[in-house]
Amino acid sequence: MDADDSRAALEEELRQVEADLAELRRTAAELRRQIGEGWNEPTDAAERAALITQAEEQEAFAEDLEARRDELRRRLGLD
Repeated sequence: MDADDSRAALEEELRQVEADLAELRRTAAELRRQIGEGWNEPTDAAERAALITQAEEQEAFAEDLEARRDELRRRLGLD
């Protein structure tokens, strides 16, 4: 693999990481919206806890992807 191929591979991975990150952020925001909209509705406490846990997991994964994105940007000389 030459330098051009390596750079192209890094750029493609960066594009994919950014797309995944955007999707995770949308998903987490939607979960938080659902939790917030239902604050006054009678719901099962276990269901609400599961939604909160799912949102927190999405946000934690987004943090991991942000770190990967930053590393890729550094390797590409973009930061």
